[in-house]
Amino acid sequence: MHVVITGGAGFIGSHLCDRFLSEGADVTAIDSFLTGTRRNLAHLDGAPRFLLVPGDVTQPITIARRVDIVLHFASPASPADYLAHPIHTLKVDSFGSFHTLGLAKAQGARYVLASTSEIYGDPLEHPQREEYWGNVNPIGPRSVYDEAKRFGEALTMAYHRVHAMDTRIVRIFNTYGPRMRRNDGRAIPAFIDAALGGRPIEVFGDGAQTRSFCYVDDLVEGIFRLATLPDLAGQVVNLGHDRECSLIDLAELIKRLTGTGSSIVFRPLPEDDPKRRRPDLTRARRLLGYEPRIPLEEGLGRTIAWCIESSRRPAADDERETRAVRI
Repeated sequence: MHVVITGGAGFIGSHLCDRFLSEGADVTAIDSFLTGTRRNLAHLDGAPRFLLVPGDVTQPITIARRVDIVLHFASPASPADYLAHPIHTLKVDSFGSFHTLGLAKAQGARYVLASTSEIYGDPLEHPQREEYWGNVNPIGPRSVYDEAKRFGEALTMAYHRVHAMDTRIVRIFNTYGPRMRRNDGRAIPAFIDAALGGRPIEVFGDGAQTRSFCYVDDLVEGIFRLATLPDLAGQVVNLGHDRECSLIDLAELIKRLTGTGSSIVFRPLPEDDPKRRRPDLTRARRLLGYEPRIPLEEGLGRTIAWCIESSRRPAADDERETRAVRI
């Protein structure tokens, strides 16, 4: 089996490379290194069944050899990143989806789109089922990501219906773990970075808003099953953890696990920030036999240990490759 993973040097993408390689697949990772880093894949240097290709999926893609599965995971995913690169985010999830769907169509390959819980916006339904259409501000600052992913879903389903392609969509809820950038702006890496640095932990709003946090290994297990199990063409599936946690409780837990003396301070809530977010996993359990297994405290312990270890590496190892991105 030959698998192409766009965004393969990113946080989730790099873990997917590991998982497919461990199952005996050949893996080609494509990444522009806008938010991904070669460091996430350094342990695969010289691996005989792995190829890393620098490339921007907003441009057409050509793969010379047979492809069995295309996983489109290229996209800025944190608010800090997609607000800094709004037009590129829209292009990655529109042109990038066209190009990757075109590759899968030409190859007769299965296609998996990485969508997001952000397509539900600030939800009026809780927990969120796949049938829920969402509550999204189409012109707000977050719309560059929310609406881009909604368009990507619409395009993926159009290819499924018109070309009878085997397409699948995963709606990813908040995920954390090793290889997250500590400066990517999301709650867990931001809280850990502040705690380890002895700085105040900044909580937006009053901290009562909730999220459900899934450890990356659990998420990757669900994605692998969605990508490889038969008879799932056209399916849209939520993946994540369905234990809910307030941000203030998360901050207190990270304080305890790191042993920091950092204070907790409160900042204004960003525009359109959702108040509650938790997946209904009924469909994932039924179709995939999916069950998240890593408790939050255990996953945070692993993530904190990784952050401490990675901070001990020479500074040169932390440099991210960047390249100009056309907008």
